[in-house]
Amino acid sequence: MLLECSIRNFAVIEHLRVTFGRGFHVITGETGAGKSMIVDALSLIAGGRGSAEWVRHGADKAEIECLFDIPADHPVRAALEEMGIESQDDEMLVIRREISAQGKSICRVNGHMVNLAMLRQIGECLINIHGQHEHQSLLNTAHHLALLDAYGADKLKEYKDDYDERYTRYQAHLRELRELEASRQDRLHKMDLYAFQNEEIAAAALKPGEDEELADEKRKLANAEKRMSGATRAHDLLYGAKGALECADQAIRQVEEIAKYDPDILSPLAAQMQEAYYQLEDAAYQLRDYKERIEFNPARLDYIEQRLDAINGLRRKYGNSVEEILAYHERILRELELLEHHDERVSELERKVQEEREQLMEAGRKLSRARRELAATLSAKIMENLRDLHMERTVFVIDVRSKEEPGATGLDDVEFLISPNPGEPPRPLQKIASGGELSRVMLALKNVFAEIERIPVLVFDEVDTGVSGRTAQAIAEKLARLSDSCQVFSVTHLPQVACMADKHYLIEKQVVQGRTYTTIKEMGEEERVAELARMLSGVEVTEMTAGHAREMLRMANREKAAWRKESQGR
Repeated sequence: MLLECSIRNFAVIEHLRVTFGRGFHVITGETGAGKSMIVDALSLIAGGRGSAEWVRHGADKAEIECLFDIPADHPVRAALEEMGIESQDDEMLVIRREISAQGKSICRVNGHMVNLAMLRQIGECLINIHGQHEHQSLLNTAHHLALLDAYGADKLKEYKDDYDERYTRYQAHLRELRELEASRQDRLHKMDLYAFQNEEIAAAALKPGEDEELADEKRKLANAEKRMSGATRAHDLLYGAKGALECADQAIRQVEEIAKYDPDILSPLAAQMQEAYYQLEDAAYQLRDYKERIEFNPARLDYIEQRLDAINGLRRKYGNSVEEILAYHERILRELELLEHHDERVSELERKVQEEREQLMEAGRKLSRARRELAATLSAKIMENLRDLHMERTVFVIDVRSKEEPGATGLDDVEFLISPNPGEPPRPLQKIASGGELSRVMLALKNVFAEIERIPVLVFDEVDTGVSGRTAQAIAEKLARLSDSCQVFSVTHLPQVACMADKHYLIEKQVVQGRTYTTIKEMGEEERVAELARMLSGVEVTEMTAGHAREMLRMANREKAAWRKESQGR
């Protein structure tokens, strides 16, 4: 449950800190005092979209911080663990939201920074806020199927998973079939293009690495004359008359002749010079052989240049290298094969789509049967709650109708129908239900869903608008009873609802030195009497209205004690 809420610089709230307990909480105050600001703050904590407009004038940022006490086995713990957020040993959970004057939002959960999507995922497990706008969502039949599925999530899971898997596969093959059927002209164009490209590449008879080998050979042939001239000159300098070898031979003889006078030094030197002579001689022989291998072949050079031009033309079209061109060639051959077997693929897909449609329809029918059983159970639950809300003669029906074509959610259209008056056939909510009846239907739904959703905090923002008398009393009792299973907050203008609260908070607005301030306080017994009297009579509170308020509180406390004692006995 929500233990504490701290708010700073939020709209006209400068600073307030309020604590809460178990049971039913109501928030009352004069019109315009800012009763719904607490709801707005909780909405932001639950992941609602923030705005710079929330920041109090002159402040840098608005800050909201809430402390929750959450059982260790609550579903939110699994969500926190998945996000890598540590849970405290004492089961406390702290959520903090800051909104800067520039509109930027910072969210923290137990000190860990989270994004808005993560905060919303956590908030959906903790807080459920219901306001007047949800009446309109209840009138929208598009939401009715989702409500039914949410009620029976566990019972429907197997059927929905099977249907979803088959629907995804069916849609994928159906899309492929439609694309194939719609692309005949495109297919013929591609076949012509790929056939031409295949012929062009195949005619070139490319070999991997051929371009590099030809470029190397071209370089050698194009420079044959320079290679011959250089090799000849180098050979002559070594082996020709007065060449290096002749000079080296003469030098060796001179050293050998004087070596007898200084053998220790000159004999090794003579041997070294002799070794150098042999190496130079070998180099001269290699140069001679190299010259003999040099080829002057203009015809071969011309062929290589033409071949390289052809390869470069293919490279500009199909890839940066021969290897890439060959890879592209393999790819278009596969594409050609698929295109050439287009009709066979269409026939195969038609057969597969038909088989998958039959299987999908069967899965959809199973899901529909489960939904109809669930609809009967949920209808009975809602009517049971409506009886508690003084709608005992109302018939509530969840109509599950089959569609001819399968959709993403199955074969069903779901609509909530109601007959408030005996003898009248059930009709759509928007054609019959009044505002007060819608409030009670929504409250009945909330009461049913509270049993399965395990959301610890339910917030009702003036959902009792448009009701009075016995209906208001019935709504008050239902809200109070609902608080036995979760923590309930209600912003209300009805004294019948306010008197049933376990904790009653008053919102007040004050103007001090030209600035507006909103405060909230929990009221004691006599303060509650005064507030209830104001709600009953308006501005002027008389002894009679105060007595009436006091009697309302006494009767409410007696009634709550009676049913809670009865609940404990069960």
